[in-house]
Amino acid sequence: MKLLVSPNPHIHSKWSTRSLMTDVVIALLPAAICSVVFYGWREALVLAVSVLSCVGFEWLITRGLMKQKSTICDMSAVVTGLLLGMNLPFTTPWWMVMTGALVAIGIAKMTFGGLGQNVFNPALVGRVFLLVSFPAVMTTWVGPVHFADAYTGSTPLSSVNEAILNGTPVTEITSQYSYGSMLLANLGGSAGEICALALLLGFVYLCVRKVIKPWITLSIFATVALTSLIFWGVDSARFTDPAFNLLSGGLILGACFMATDYVTSPMSTKGGIIFGIGIGFLTMMIRYFGSYPEGVSFAILIMNAFVPLLNRWFKQKKFGRA
Repeated sequence: MKLLVSPNPHIHSKWSTRSLMTDVVIALLPAAICSVVFYGWREALVLAVSVLSCVGFEWLITRGLMKQKSTICDMSAVVTGLLLGMNLPFTTPWWMVMTGALVAIGIAKMTFGGLGQNVFNPALVGRVFLLVSFPAVMTTWVGPVHFADAYTGSTPLSSVNEAILNGTPVTEITSQYSYGSMLLANLGGSAGEICALALLLGFVYLCVRKVIKPWITLSIFATVALTSLIFWGVDSARFTDPAFNLLSGGLILGACFMATDYVTSPMSTKGGIIFGIGIGFLTMMIRYFGSYPEGVSFAILIMNAFVPLLNRWFKQKKFGRA
């Protein structure tokens, strides 16, 4: 009798890194298509430059610097590029997009050894680097080109942030926006903010495909809703209501697609829920009391740093154990 001995794992799955990443790309396509429809060819250029730059830099680093087999076929660089592009204004210059891609791939991902070893979400590291380095470009928003005339103005969150700093009642700002328009896509912002409904459809697709589990995302949404409900109940003139906070900014993109990243999120269900609660709470603290109008990116990166501790405190049940 001939026995074959091979390294573990001995139980195989139909899933591969490539198939999982392909599903993420498919889930992001509705929002990406909506952003191109509303913002035009310049948005398509930002997304294309971001994806091609991330793929190109990963190929150059793996082949040229690390002298290893290229890893671009696993599609993870495509996902990073797509997420980075969807976090940028469509007016971002091409060279700035390439700079963000270099930071995301070269520093946040490959410096740690590549996929599976990075501590922080690469796309968010690239986005935050650009936000800190080029704040004027990253905080200047132009409205959708297919709604009347394109305009330069503020997103709902930045308008609220200015109102809070100036002592103006936020109700004067929030009354200008309908929840229907915030859900369906006719407000300014990045590609990842233009259509909440498209992002939620992508999230449902990932859950149905069992690519991700919903606990992290749902815990973020619940914490944001509960925190904003408490503050809004205390002072509705200063703090925004739960629905506004759930539908505005990059919360849905971050909660559905970046907080759920396999590598930078906890492995256990309990750890994931605490991870999501931390992200939701930090997001609201930054939105309400920080100098930046949006806090999702910072909140996810901060909680990424706690993932090793959460994995140590909350261990997933071993396969086969009751």
